[in-house]
Amino acid sequence: MKFSYKFSNLLGTIYRNGNLVFSPDGNSVISPVGNRITVHDLKNNKSRTLSLESRYNYTNIALSPDGSLLIAVNEQGDAQLISMVSCTVIHRHKFQTGVQCICFSPDGKYFAVARENLVLIFCAPGEITGEYNPFVLKRSFLGGYDDVTWLDWSSDSRLLAIGCRDSSTKICAINYTTNFRTYNLTGHTDGIVSCFFEANSLHLNTISRNGQLCLWECSLAPSDLEDPEKPEVQAPKSRKLEQKDSDNESEDDVENVVEKQALKEDSAAIALDVNELKDEAVKKMHPFFYKKLARHYLADEPRKEQRDVQLTAANYNRRTKVLVVAFSTGAFYLYELPDVNMIHSLSISDYPISAAIFNCTGDWVALASREIGQLLVWEWQSEQYIMKQQGHSSEMTCIAYSSDGQYIATGGEDSKVKLWNTQSSFCFVTFSEHTSGVTGIQFSRNKKFLVSSSLDGTVRAFDVIRYRNFRTFTSPNPAQFSCVAVDYSGELVVAGGQDIFDIFLWSVKTGKLLEIISGHEGPVVSLAFSPVATSSTLVSGSWDKTIKIWNCLESNSEHETIDAVSDVTNVTFSPSGEEIAVATLSGNITIFDIKSASQVTSIEGRNDLSSGRMETDVITAKKNAQANYFSTIEYSADGECLLAAGKSPNICIYHVKEAILLKKFQITQNHSLDGLNDYISRKNLSEFGNMALVEQREEFEGGKVAIRLPGVRKGDMSSRRFQPEVRVFSVKFSPTGQAFAAAGTEGLCIYALDKGVVFDPFDLSLEVTPKAVHESLKKLDFTKALVMSLKLNEPNLIALVVERVPYRDIELVCADLSAEFAQRLLQQLARLLQSTPHIEFYLQWSCCLLTLHGNQDGVFQHTGLLALHEILSRKYETLNKICDYNKYTLRVLLDRADQLDQGNEESKSTMDGDSDDDMLLIRTKENGSSQMQFSDEEESATESEDDE
Repeated sequence: MKFSYKFSNLLGTIYRNGNLVFSPDGNSVISPVGNRITVHDLKNNKSRTLSLESRYNYTNIALSPDGSLLIAVNEQGDAQLISMVSCTVIHRHKFQTGVQCICFSPDGKYFAVARENLVLIFCAPGEITGEYNPFVLKRSFLGGYDDVTWLDWSSDSRLLAIGCRDSSTKICAINYTTNFRTYNLTGHTDGIVSCFFEANSLHLNTISRNGQLCLWECSLAPSDLEDPEKPEVQAPKSRKLEQKDSDNESEDDVENVVEKQALKEDSAAIALDVNELKDEAVKKMHPFFYKKLARHYLADEPRKEQRDVQLTAANYNRRTKVLVVAFSTGAFYLYELPDVNMIHSLSISDYPISAAIFNCTGDWVALASREIGQLLVWEWQSEQYIMKQQGHSSEMTCIAYSSDGQYIATGGEDSKVKLWNTQSSFCFVTFSEHTSGVTGIQFSRNKKFLVSSSLDGTVRAFDVIRYRNFRTFTSPNPAQFSCVAVDYSGELVVAGGQDIFDIFLWSVKTGKLLEIISGHEGPVVSLAFSPVATSSTLVSGSWDKTIKIWNCLESNSEHETIDAVSDVTNVTFSPSGEEIAVATLSGNITIFDIKSASQVTSIEGRNDLSSGRMETDVITAKKNAQANYFSTIEYSADGECLLAAGKSPNICIYHVKEAILLKKFQITQNHSLDGLNDYISRKNLSEFGNMALVEQREEFEGGKVAIRLPGVRKGDMSSRRFQPEVRVFSVKFSPTGQAFAAAGTEGLCIYALDKGVVFDPFDLSLEVTPKAVHESLKKLDFTKALVMSLKLNEPNLIALVVERVPYRDIELVCADLSAEFAQRLLQQLARLLQSTPHIEFYLQWSCCLLTLHGNQDGVFQHTGLLALHEILSRKYETLNKICDYNKYTLRVLLDRADQLDQGNEESKSTMDGDSDDDMLLIRTKENGSSQMQFSDEEESATESEDDE
């Protein structure tokens, strides 16, 4: 088994915090998700998460006008310059404090960064500016007396509007302009939320938090601004001298020194605003000024429903002159400027809207809500959703793969069950029938339904095809269910009780309770059916330190008990059904033989989890690690390895027979979560000890730090500052063995095998070379060429050989292959089918392989067959959509053709047939020959007429 797994995608979390950005073509929206960035392709209905991550949650992102550069800043002020072409971090920059806003200029030469009440103007690296040193400071401005909340550039990228929390807006110029002066706009009674220039104009619109919209008219047009003949040098002399002194430093340190100098000289650079006038008399006579045209109160409409409503987000599309304003009630309104006519309104939720943005055409508006993690794209003209996605509002507790690995089902503490497509990464259905947290979930083998257990005392079966809850299983006495399992045939469902220590067995077809299985003396935390079709063995694990093996069909309540020494946290079957793996509270994983009930091996994994120290912990991380244990385990598809995780950011892969650790993954580097650090930082220590344990509020304000009790899994979510803890709730291997999923605090992380430049040959010898493969193809020895290409295991070479084989010779080549190479060829065909347009050709290869070698036992592995089935299912769905579209298109065309034929017949009946024959030169096949030719008599007649 290969272990080159790398982060592939992030599901289950759509939006966390920060602003949204549309791509320049308007077909993709970029969203910050915790410490990662996700790109939602709206045109192809796909989503992908970049593999890079930050040490803290992102709060602001900005995309360059050409879409090649992305600047992302986290909550600690760490900025990353990301190339969207290679999806890698080019440069890192550290701001002194957090950043409120970032904005690129329309021409792509500059980008502005708002930090507290300062605005820093940097030259953007690239061909436009000719500057390739990132974060080169050009100018800096003082925004106002309070923090800057919004930045907007004019269309010509010469002026910058700075909106502040002190209800003022400042207009600044990047370079010195003769007939321009720095101008302050006031008149709002609350903090500025947004301000926007009009297209090709200096007119401005400002919006405040209390819903006031002010329209400002400028006295000058952009073409009236005059540049001086000799622009003044903006950099101070002291900085030049300091840069000369730093020439002797190393090349690596120059960049950092310049950045530090730029930050130190913010105050000096602010004084260099040459456009600012001090003389009041000159100000009154200056030609540049703004005039307030109107003031509108946009919050009057939402205040009819809620009095204390506040405007939370706004955006303006200059092309269509449409303004979107979003409120804390979850409603948004569209207004047409400058008349301020409301043209559209919609309420999307009961929670505040955190971000709103138009795409370049103004047809789509993207809205996001931080409280519920919702992101939607709304087309306001046709009034329909382009995309509507929402993750679990609380933590994800359980996951399950479908039998072909195409779908993933997730259950959360928010009582929701969601289905995700692994290819598009979108949620396509949400079941909300449960009224309490979902504790377990599992697909049936035929992928037609899934079952979920909940603390609300029900086990529900959901139809995956029709998207409905078709069965609800309950117990005679109310019980909270902690786990659920479905047998191989999909006819039996079992669930374990958390407060009642029994196992309940139902029939899926009838929905009746068949049996109540008793025997455990503690909560039943895990159940697993045998994956073998001929077996009805059920294994249960409980906190009473026992594992029980039941045969629920042949003998009622008769079981075999295995002592687990410690409390059981999870049990799972091997793919062969011969062994079970048991995770216990002692931190060990024990393997038992299911027939003899004897222990095969034991894995000591407590030290591999390496749990960190929480903020309010009074014990060290080393002491914390002694209480670690695995809460979820899963066998790999081939049964050789075991995937295990728990209350830790680490996921471990163990070899079952050797009982050794093969590889360890750390799912996150996000220090915004609690529990990643092994030690308390010295900056958080004072003379009174750990600052997290020092309460700064008075006792009558709710003081006293609440120290968690031993065994508490979560902190106090009602506290003023709450940090989620790093934890992995569930791990599952894909049935194809090509990926595994881990449900953690940040969402559902998908890790796939890295198909990079890795040379992994099989049974290689000296004579097996690419040159020998090409020579065999020239000699038309296709079997030899195919075998050598499979030994080299080069995908491009295998594809070349497969497509060179003639269609009529495929069956003969497949018959000559040995069983070992037939399995490898099937895996390669499944991979090549993903992107090839030659579907029928590869289907012929698959059919011949399965026909000739499928009747032999042990030739094809289960993972290879599942991978082929997954690809064929996906191709079938794609072709089905195309065929349906073509079918209806052909119907429309044929109906149109019939209508035209009927119209032609009616017109012909009204006209004289002889005159028609004389006038028409081209006739249809039904009327005779395809072309009418003149007769000799007609020719002579026409000639005589011409002579006359």
